[in-house]
Amino acid sequence: MNKKYLPLLFLLLAMNCAVAQVKYTLTKATVSFQIKNMGFNTGGNINDVHTNILFDAANLGSSSIEASADTKSLSTGNDMKDEHLKSADYFDVATYPKISMKSVVIKHKNGNNYVGQFNVTIKNKTQLLDVPFTYAENGNTADFNGILKLKRSDFGIGGSSMVMSNDVTVTIEVEASK
Repeated sequence: MNKKYLPLLFLLLAMNCAVAQVKYTLTKATVSFQIKNMGFNTGGNINDVHTNILFDAANLGSSSIEASADTKSLSTGNDMKDEHLKSADYFDVATYPKISMKSVVIKHKNGNNYVGQFNVTIKNKTQLLDVPFTYAENGNTADFNGILKLKRSDFGIGGSSMVMSNDVTVTIEVEASK
């Protein structure tokens, strides 16, 4: 090999190392939601979650987080309520089987605290939302935990109910391995 190309080769190798991301594999995820209905807190879980996480705290510019949840896996612990929430009035799971979120930008705040701007899509309606989250690494595993606040009306969920709050809190807890 011509020696004049060696510096270029080393530069390319160094750049490749600098942008390499850690790919995480989902080991456990919990997505729960809470809303006030008739003045009482109520909520449930969405159990079938899939992720694609490429994350390097030292290189957030090329990090990305994508997740989807199967709306058919929605569970409140009450079968009758579950069927109602899966109907066209709410999540319309027959037409919209997935909820998704995809990071646009991720910023470090301080310590283990980050905030990501995510395109969140529910019922084919997408909103750009800030999602504060923590990232903690422990050996070959990492925890990503965030809280997302949204307005159900922005996504066409639940109509114009007078007894149900428009504010929904979604808690996301993800454990992933390298």
